This record gives sequence, structure tokens and C-alpha cells, in this order.
Amino acid sequence: MFKKLATLISLFSVLFCTAQNNKLFEQATEAYNAGEYEQAVTYYNDILSNGKHSAAVYYNLGNSYYKLNNIAESIYFYEKALLLSPNDTEIKTNLSYAQNMTIDAIDTMPETGLSKLYKNITGKLTFDQWAYVAIGFMLLFVLLYIYFYNSSYSTRKRWTFIGSLLALFFCIISVLFAFIQRNDFDKNQPAIIFAEESIVKSEPNDSSEEVFLIHAGTKVNVLDQLNDWNKIRLSDGKTGWIQNNELKLLKDF
Repeated sequence: MFKKLATLISLFSVLFCTAQNNKLFEQATEAYNAGEYEQAVTYYNDILSNGKHSAAVYYNLGNSYYKLNNIAESIYFYEKALLLSPNDTEIKTNLSYAQNMTIDAIDTMPETGLSKLYKNITGKLTFDQWAYVAIGFMLLFVLLYIYFYNSSYSTRKRWTFIGSLLALFFCIISVLFAFIQRNDFDKNQPAIIFAEESIVKSEPNDSSEEVFLIHAGTKVNVLDQLNDWNKIRLSDGKTGWIQNNELKLLKDF
């Protein structure tokens, strides 16, 4: 009896939170369309506070902050949206608009043709999506093999056998891509600079040499942490140390 009651309470809580988040999303959309961007930001942040994270919420937050001319915040939320929906062209387009408003113009290190090819292929889906694709191909393999095993016609047996092998092959490839994507996701720790101007040091202390300056909205990759300092790398390969409070990590959900 107690288990059933607990299950009903949990189900009711989920439904209530979903309804509340849907209402907040509608209110945020109405506020945005009315030009009340600060109110829209409040509503979207309330949704995040309720534990609901989605590409749509992050994208709309990015749009709201862009309208408020808070460029670092807009880039931050566009980048978070891309983590959840890496192939969304609207997010990429609006992110490029926001990046054009930043001060720093940092080149990207050139990639080899093979590296670019594998990133283009594996980057089509997130590691979760590749895992779902692998499950789909595994189910297809099982169905085709059962059909092959029970078929009495030689032609049908031959094609279902070939089909099952192809399904198994693509299942293995999908698992491999999921592993690659997961490995890349865990290896990289992207962040956005929020300080208007950040002095990058050669070592994690105030008395060390100044290496270069970066500004709000610049994307960096965090390589290491030591006390109140983060070691960062730019897209052009430059590295250095900045204080923790000058950036925000993107993978904080």
C-alpha cells in the first residue's frame, strides 16, 4: 500500500512540475514577444531552477540575453543549447551573430582532413543519440535473424542473413561513435569568459607574468584547476591561468 502511495505521489509531482514548466515557458514566450526580455529571462531561469534543462530553454535564454545586449550570457546559453542539440542551424546562426559582437577574434588551429572527417561524422549526433541508434540496429539485427531462421525460401534466407549482418555492423559502428563522442565530451571542459577583461597569467598566482588578455564572451577550454585558478586553452592553442570567478563552465547541468 505504501509503495503504491509513494508511486502515485511521485507521478503527481512529475505531472505537476511538467504543467508548471509548460506554463512558465508560455509566459516566457509571451514576455519575449512583448519585448519584456528581463521578465522572459526570469521565467526561463525559473524553469531551469525546477530542474528542466532543454535546448529550447537555453536557446530562448540566449535570444533574451542577446536582446538585452548581454553578449557573454547569450553566447553562454547558445553554447549550452548546442551541447544538447549540436546540429540545430538556428542555434548556430544566432551564436555566430553573438560571437561577432565580442572583442576577441581568435583563430582556430587547423585540423587534418582525417580529423575533420571523423568529427563531421561522429558530430552528427550526441553520444546518447548514437547509443539509441545502436539499440535500434541491434533490434533490427535480432528481427532479421529470427526471420532468417524461420524462413523456408533460400532467396529470402540469403537477403535476411545479409541484412542481419549489415544491421550488426552498423550497430557496432554506432557503439563506436557513441564511445568516441562520450570520450570527447568528457575530455573537453568548455567555458565562457564573463569578466569584461581577463588577464591570463603564466602561472596560477597574481605575481606571475601576464601572457595575454581576453574579454567577455570568449570560449575557452579548461585544462586544469588549482585553488582559485583555472588553466585554459584558446582555440588557437594559447594557454594560461585565470581566476575561477572570471568564467562559467558550460557543462554544469
